[in-house]
Order: sequence, then C-alpha cells, then structure tokens
Amino acid sequence: MRAVRPKIGDRATSDVVVRLRTPEGRDEWLYCHSAVLAAGSSYFADRLSDAWPTCQILGSRYCVEVHCQEPDLSSHVNALRLLYAAEPCSRFGVRGALGVLQAAVRLGCAQIAAACAGYLESAPWDEADEEEILRAVPSLGPQYECVLARLRPIDPAPVTSIFLSAFRHATLSPAAGPARELKSAAQEQLEYMLTEDDDAPLLATDNENVKSQVKDCVSVLLSRFSDFMTSILRRQAEARLGGNDELQQELHCFVSDVSWVCQILSKLEMMKCLVLYWVGISSDVVEVVEVVCVGIDCLKTRLKVVEVAAKVLEAVAFGNIVLPAEKRCHAVNVWIGFAGKTKSLIDQADNDGNDDDGDVDAEIAKVNLDSEVWQGLESAIVSIVLTLPSNKQAEILSGWLQSKQVRYPDLTEAFEAWCYRSKVAKRRLSFLNHIDRLS
Repeated sequence: MRAVRPKIGDRATSDVVVRLRTPEGRDEWLYCHSAVLAAGSSYFADRLSDAWPTCQILGSRYCVEVHCQEPDLSSHVNALRLLYAAEPCSRFGVRGALGVLQAAVRLGCAQIAAACAGYLESAPWDEADEEEILRAVPSLGPQYECVLARLRPIDPAPVTSIFLSAFRHATLSPAAGPARELKSAAQEQLEYMLTEDDDAPLLATDNENVKSQVKDCVSVLLSRFSDFMTSILRRQAEARLGGNDELQQELHCFVSDVSWVCQILSKLEMMKCLVLYWVGISSDVVEVVEVVCVGIDCLKTRLKVVEVAAKVLEAVAFGNIVLPAEKRCHAVNVWIGFAGKTKSLIDQADNDGNDDDGDVDAEIAKVNLDSEVWQGLESAIVSIVLTLPSNKQAEILSGWLQSKQVRYPDLTEAFEAWCYRSKVAKRRLSFLNHIDRLS
C-alpha cells in the first residue's frame, strides 16, 4: 500500500514550522514536514540537519525562520507549496513564475527553479515583463541565463540577412492591404535599425555587401518610377490620359518610397546615386505632377515631391555630392518654381480653410510639411545659387524677382550677396588683368 504524501498545513502530521518574516512585521506560519523540505530544498536540508545548532523548537516541532522582503512573501509561500504538489508554473504567469524562481533559487529548490526557468524561457513577455526579468535573472547564476536567450545581441550575419530581405519588401511595387502594411512596417523598422540613438545602429553602415544590394534594389525602384513617368507623359501626348485618381495614388506611393529611400541612403552615405538620378529627371517629375495632381486635393503628393527635392538639394548644398554648374543651375531653376507654387497652394488652402470651415483648416494643417523642411529647402537653394557663375545667378534672381511666388523661396540673401560680389568684382579680381598683360 502506497504511503500517503503529507500535505502542507496539516498540523496533525507536521513536525516543522516555517516562519516567513518581513521587515514590515508580517509573520506567516506554514506547518510543514521535514522530510519533504529536506528532499526538495538544500537550504532546509542544511537548516534541519544536526550541523545547524541554532534550530529553534516550537512546542514539539522544529521552527525555521526565513526572512524575506514584503513583495517576495507570496513567492516564498508558492515555492514551499510546490515542494508538496508539482503544479505547472504557467498558473502563476510570467511575473509570478519569476518571483517563484527567485525564491526557489534562494531556498535551494533546484527542481522548482528549473521548471520556472523553463517556463519563462518559452512564455511570451510584455515590455514590463522584460524589464523585471532583466533586473532579476542575471543575479541568479549562469545556469538560468537561458531565460535571457531572446534578448541577447544577435550575430552580424542574421542582421544583414534580415535587413536585405526587409529592404527588398520595402522597395517593392505599390501594394494594398496586408502587403502595404508589411511594406510600411519594413520601412519603419529598417530606419530604426540604422538610427543611432542611445544605442549603436544594429547594422554596420560600412558593409560593402549591404551597400551593393541596397543600390541594386534602389535602381530597380527608380527604374520603375521612370517607366511610370514615361507612360504618363506618352499617354498625355496621345491625349488618352484618364483615371487621374488612380494615377495620383500610384505617383504618391512612388514618391513616398523615394522619400523613404533618401533616409536610408543618407544613413548609409549613399545619396550620390539618388541625387544624380533626381537631378536628371527633375523636369519630368514636375511635368508629371502638374499633369496628374490637379487641384488642392493632391497637396499630399506635391509635398512629398518637395520633401524629396529638399533632401536632394541639401546633399548638394552641403557639398556631399559634387555636381557640375550646369546641373546645379538646372536643379535650382526647376525646384524654385515648383516649391514656390506648392507653398502658394498650401497658403491658399490654409486661407480658404480659415474663411470657410475649421475642419478643412485642420485637414490642411495635417498635410503641410514641417517648417524645418521648408527652411532647409530654402537654405539649400540659396547656398546652391551662390555657388553658380555670376551670370547664372543673375538669370535665376531675375526670374525669381519677376515670379508670382517671390515670397517663397526667399532668395534675398542670395540677391544681396550677388549685388555685393558684382559691384566689387573688378576691384577684387584686378590682379587677373595684370596676369593677362604679363602673359
């Protein structure tokens, strides 16, 4: 006949009392059995042995005091209960199992600690769980570090593989539904992987293999964009352009992708390929936008185009990308006009919203660019204009002064610098005439 396993709290058969005490004065008495405690806990095996002379006697029972902090009291109780009846750690949840694990490690309950560690290693955590686990587990010993496996730094090879796979998704053709959501998530996470904040970027930005494959993906994206624009312009020439809403949406997706690619290429120090492409097709982009985006309803797309132009011109203005004077002149001529017209449309929509409906005004505010983008574009244009030959500067400034959108971009700084340079040019460069006479 099998012996009946004793139960915790059974006073009739108990031969030891475990007193759990806290600094706040809590005093929990648990009627236990020395055989069960010694078998499952090395701590109690030592405390109840003859080698431990300070064990107290309470009535006819041994008494073992265990001191713990107030928040850990219930975890110690649960650990003691698990010595009597094995239960799945999942019933305690992640936080509860973590508490039992800490108590089990302290009490030397190896089997219970292993079960808790196994559960924590496989269970899903929320963000608060992660912080608690990171705070507690490292101090428990190396045998429990398996719990932290999902939080360990990853090897470079898998990071590169994930980055490149995600980048291919992020530069795929415009999509709808779940595919679009995956594409947006890929773009967001890729940018995060390369961001240097409190932590270093997850991917090394000097990886030539990564740069090569990124360049290939970007080339495919830009090629599709060029094909799209060519199709639009051809259909316009053949007077069979229709379905502007669909075309506008497709154009918006393309330009949004190019804008996002700018962020990635900037972090990888690869803006040159995009700058050369964008400057070369600037006129086509403006023409396609004017054809497809008619009216105030298309402001979001126009603003995305302005955003890309700002990033491209800033790269040129800062000297990161070197372009011949002709290309710089062409670029500023194209984007001065487009940016000025777009800013005028924004201001007009804003004024109409103030006059008619507050909801309309709020909607317009949502689609406007951050003021820093407008300022950055304006500063880039001024800087580039001032790098051009004097006669080219004069042509650009003359066109700007005669335009309807003279308020933006404001080229006053460039105008003042041109006036000064032109006035003092002969005196400042008089030595050139002297050199010519000697030669």
